[in-house]
Amino acid sequence: MIEKTFAITNDTGLHARPATQLVNKAGQYQADINISYNDKSVNLKSIMGVMSLGVPKGATVKLSADGRDEQEAIEGLTEAITAELGEEA
Repeated sequence: MIEKTFAITNDTGLHARPATQLVNKAGQYQADINISYNDKSVNLKSIMGVMSLGVPKGATVKLSADGRDEQEAIEGLTEAITAELGEEA
């Protein structure tokens, strides 16, 4: 399992458009991928789960990937997050 933490710097937080992009990106990998915020963890491949977190600007989230392509998944998601939402914490 690989984990990585990010600080959300986007003014609107993890709202619908970037959440959809992350879910689509996560769907490209076979690994189990979760996003955690405020002691709640959801499947990053589920838009409803991601939106239920209500991640605001200034929040810290943790991604975890477990499976055959976990390294590639974390690398790809890191690129997606840093391009749209925030930075590595």
